[in-house]
Formats: sequence, structure tokens, C-alpha cells
Amino acid sequence: MDTKIQKALEIWHTHFADEQNHYSEFESSDIEYFVGCMLYNHFAFSKALHTMKTMDLSYDFLSSCSDEAYKSVAEIIGSIAFDTEEEKLKFLQEYIQKAKSKYTPEELYLLERLEYHVEAMAQRYEKNVDAVKIDFKNPLFR
Repeated sequence: MDTKIQKALEIWHTHFADEQNHYSEFESSDIEYFVGCMLYNHFAFSKALHTMKTMDLSYDFLSSCSDEAYKSVAEIIGSIAFDTEEEKLKFLQEYIQKAKSKYTPEELYLLERLEYHVEAMAQRYEKNVDAVKIDFKNPLFR
């Protein structure tokens, strides 16, 4: 795994090693998920769905991760640069696979959710198509 990413993960894993910093339903894999979300947001993919241009970090995580740790991780993520979106996408895909390999299937819910969105976006890059806005409609009001 990239040394910058390892450092970012180390910061939060060290912080959350203290159970007093945990929040309701905390799992160690949350850390990899939120680093993945920060990468996704930093890379600002042009082929992301309109409704998925950014991924929100949960309030519980943000309120528990400490301002100092967040700032350190944000600086690390902000320093990661690639020339093309395809390189960014490949980096994120590889990150997700390595992150998933650290956990049991029961701990992968959030990482798999991130992977689902990233893989759907990867298909748009592969086919060289732009994202289509998804219009969710309540069937009762059609």
C-alpha cells in the first residue's frame, strides 16, 4: 500500500485504538472506508454520478476522529496527485482491494458500498460515457 495512505491509516488507527474515541457501531474498517471517501472526494471524478460527486463523512466519525488527526489525514490525502483520472481511479480501486483484504466479510459493508460506486464509475470510464442523472421518483406520485 502507498506509504502516504499507510501513514493516514496509522494516524486514525492509533487514535481509535483508544476505545474512548469510539462512537456507536464503530468498526476498524470504518477508518479504511473514510480514507477511501476522502480519496474519492479529493480526486473529484468527472464521471461520478451527479448525486455522487462527493461522499459525506459521517458526523459520528468526524466528531470522534479529532481535529488534529483529521487535519493530518486531510493534508496527506491532499498531497496525492496523478496526471489523469484513470490513474486516480486505478489507485482508488487498488486501495479498496487492499483495504478489504484486512477484514472479514462481516466487516466490509461500508467498503463494499464504496467499491460498488467506484466500480460503476469505472465502467463509465471504460466505456467512455458520461454519468446519467438518476431521477428517483416516488411511485405513488407518478
